[in-house]
Amino acid sequence: MFYRSGTFSQIYIQLVFAVKARNSLIGNLWEEELYRYITGIVRNKEQKMLAINGMSDHIHLFIGMKPSCCLSDLVREIKKSSNDFINEKKFTNFKFQWQEGYGAFSYSHSNLDNVIKYVMNQK
Repeated sequence: MFYRSGTFSQIYIQLVFAVKARNSLIGNLWEEELYRYITGIVRNKEQKMLAINGMSDHIHLFIGMKPSCCLSDLVREIKKSSNDFINEKKFTNFKFQWQEGYGAFSYSHSNLDNVIKYVMNQK
C-alpha cells in the first residue's frame, strides 16, 4: 500500500516477459544476481518488489505500484537496463535480448499471498 497526501492506492501488477525467441538463456548460476539487479531498478523507481522468479526463458515480477508510475516506462527501463547488465557481465555466450512486449496482470489485495506463491514456485 502506498499513501500520499490525500491519496490511497493498492495497485498490484504481475509482469511476465520472455527472452527473445523464448531461448533458454537465463542460467541457474546467475539468475539470483539478475533478480537482485532488477529488484534494485524497481526500488530505485520507488516501487515495491513483492516477488521475482522465472524459468530459463522468461521472468515473472510481482510489484506494488504507486499511481504516479507509468507501467510501460518501468518495464522499458527494467528490460533495457537488465539486458545491458547481462551482456556487460557476459553471462551468456550469445547476445542477450528480451523479447518485445510483456504481459501485465492486476490483482486485488486479497490475492497477494496466492500470486506471491505462484511467482516463487516458477521453478
